Amino acid sequence: MRELDGLLRTHNCGELTKSNVGNEVELCGWVNKYRDLGGLHFIDIRDKFGLTQLGFESFGGDLAILKQVSLESVIWARGKVCERPASALNKKMATGEVEVQVIELKILSQCNIDKLPFLPTAKVEATEDLKLKYRYLDLRSQKLQKMLKVRSNAAQKARNTLIDAGFTEVETPILFKSTPEGARDYIVPSRIHPGKVYALPQSPQTLKQLLMIGGVDKYFQIIKCFRDEDLRADRQPEFTQIDIEASFVSQEYIQNLATKLMASLFNLSEDFSISVMSYQDAMRDYGCDKPDLRFDLKHHIFTDIFKASDFKVFSSVAQAGGLIKGIFISEEMGTFSRKDTDSLIEVVKPYKGKGVAFFKIENGELKGGISKFITAEILKEFPENGNGTWFFAADTDHGISHACGDALRRHFADKFKLHSDGYSFVWINDFPLLEWDRDLKRFMAVHHPFTMPKKEQLDDFLNGDPTDPEGPLKDLLAEAYDVVCNGYEIGGGSLRIFDSKVQDQMFKALGFSKEEAQSQFGFFLEALDYGTPPHGGIAFGFDRIIMILAGTDNIRDTIAFPKTTSASDLMAQAPSGVSDEQIKDLHFKWD
Repeated sequence: MRELDGLLRTHNCGELTKSNVGNEVELCGWVNKYRDLGGLHFIDIRDKFGLTQLGFESFGGDLAILKQVSLESVIWARGKVCERPASALNKKMATGEVEVQVIELKILSQCNIDKLPFLPTAKVEATEDLKLKYRYLDLRSQKLQKMLKVRSNAAQKARNTLIDAGFTEVETPILFKSTPEGARDYIVPSRIHPGKVYALPQSPQTLKQLLMIGGVDKYFQIIKCFRDEDLRADRQPEFTQIDIEASFVSQEYIQNLATKLMASLFNLSEDFSISVMSYQDAMRDYGCDKPDLRFDLKHHIFTDIFKASDFKVFSSVAQAGGLIKGIFISEEMGTFSRKDTDSLIEVVKPYKGKGVAFFKIENGELKGGISKFITAEILKEFPENGNGTWFFAADTDHGISHACGDALRRHFADKFKLHSDGYSFVWINDFPLLEWDRDLKRFMAVHHPFTMPKKEQLDDFLNGDPTDPEGPLKDLLAEAYDVVCNGYEIGGGSLRIFDSKVQDQMFKALGFSKEEAQSQFGFFLEALDYGTPPHGGIAFGFDRIIMILAGTDNIRDTIAFPKTTSASDLMAQAPSGVSDEQIKDLHFKWD
């Protein structure tokens, strides 16, 4: 496509080839390198597209200007494209067969090299904090330029796919009402309404359902969401979702649409499909609801096997109704030193694990760890008894055993490089609808308060006792689904409640009084009474998708101006203080 007229350059710094030899061109960019070879002067000029070598044998101006050209200064050069001699070809550069013999040179912006905190193209990278503080310098790197391009292309593909499927893009408010959705809200005090606040949306959940009530039929939006929660490598306080909602649809429709969207974003074949796994199977076999299926290493359940064992740690867990899980690492996968096995406590400690038990099998002989407690009768019950090592996670809290087993599984995959190449997708279905919170002594929504129970369990839901943790409510399943890729949950959704009686029962099950439900969601509950179509949707974590597409394991790489793990912006020094005048205007007080 032809560039618009009015640019300061005729070409970018990555496109000149032998076909341009003899042409007069104009280039703009940053000074990447300057070389003075005893009277022969060369500058490598750089932009986001690449590098071009500038020569000065034909320069008509004063060469003294070159002494003013510091690295990272912005320059403009006019000259003629020449073919390089064979001895000077550079096969590592896309433009390595040519150079531009400069006729005219201008310094557009001088870089103060003495103050420059780091060179964005240096072989030795700056520290992470320094790169975040001077993010605009780090953005000059090819790595981050690639991230921005991948992100832009993915957004365009998502829009095209959804618009082709009949969806309408609709913007929803950023300043909205604070509603409990699982994480803390970021709130914005109101100057006009003293003592009241807006909330930045954790997701546009109620808004997109209101769009369905409003007859929009098929909605999507690529939207910023905000959650004030503890951060990690794949989480930021503000993040982007591809948000989707549609009326008169089944779970099958949403999953087929999502599969088509993934095929577009990941450049997969038209016959691409995604396998399905139940939540229960995922937890049993992998210890988490977002299993990485690029490698095997399934968990095995040993609770019953160790109930009568002489190993009191395990037998007490088993007899108390706990859970014992094991993972087998065959000798072909890898072996372990004493240092390796001792260090596994650090792998499970973040998940409240108290330790990792193990024993080795070498040519039928049991060695190390808890081997003295493994009798011949117990070993017969093991699904694998070839050469290798068994590792165990055990706790009376099933959640801890699952989490520690998952942590070990991922640790071993990283240690022995067990991941296969490519993308491994899986749908996780049949999630629990509710889970009992022992501290709060009430049920919590596993997804959110607007998720529809399974149709065949609706009567049990409507008649269940919200105060009974062992009643029928604990066994109900949700019309919910997550899509997982390479161990990351990249999307999640559900069919929504569209009957006000069902929604009332949901709030009751979650411990809301009528007054609380009305205060928090009155606008939405009223809308349900005015004719609501059955509807459902899904939201994709756009930043996580870009992580996978770009081959990085840090979500900050995918965002132009990210926050640190303490939710700080080192570049802008945010969050920051406010003036006394602002405090007065907003009618709030500091502690």
